[in-house]
Amino acid sequence: MESIIPIKGKTNYQITLDPSVWIFDDRKVNLDTYFNQTAENHDETEKYTQSVSKHWDREIMEGAVFPPTLKSERKYEKQKLLEGTYGIPLKPFLLNAGIKDDAKIVLVEHRDGELELPLEEAQKLILGFSKSGRPLTEDGPVHAYYGDGSNSNDPLKGVKSFTVK
Repeated sequence: MESIIPIKGKTNYQITLDPSVWIFDDRKVNLDTYFNQTAENHDETEKYTQSVSKHWDREIMEGAVFPPTLKSERKYEKQKLLEGTYGIPLKPFLLNAGIKDDAKIVLVEHRDGELELPLEEAQKLILGFSKSGRPLTEDGPVHAYYGDGSNSNDPLKGVKSFTVK
């Protein structure tokens, strides 16, 4: 089975996606909770402020020493990676391909056929690449979930390519 997924068609660059490296990508989302949470839009400044504030509060509460819990926290984060179910948004990859101005549709080729989506809807797709810490080898390499989660129980499986038309 091919694990590389091309993005081709009306793009400035034809790129390939390799789901095997996405586990290390910061853009990944936990699919166990992603569709259950309310959509919240935070800007980057707010996220940065919150992370710095959290760090500051921790130093005030615990002092500037490194408590022995830091090792167990790192171990817990590693454990989450090894056991989690993850996906990644398709939008950044489409933007990197440089979609041409006259493009309107994205054709998703998957194991059961093809599906045409408007460009705006295709940019909201989430590509699931792991389940319970394992890559999707049997019916993968990725599953495609609609941005609203309406197909979260029955995603498009065996996605082979994305063609921008």
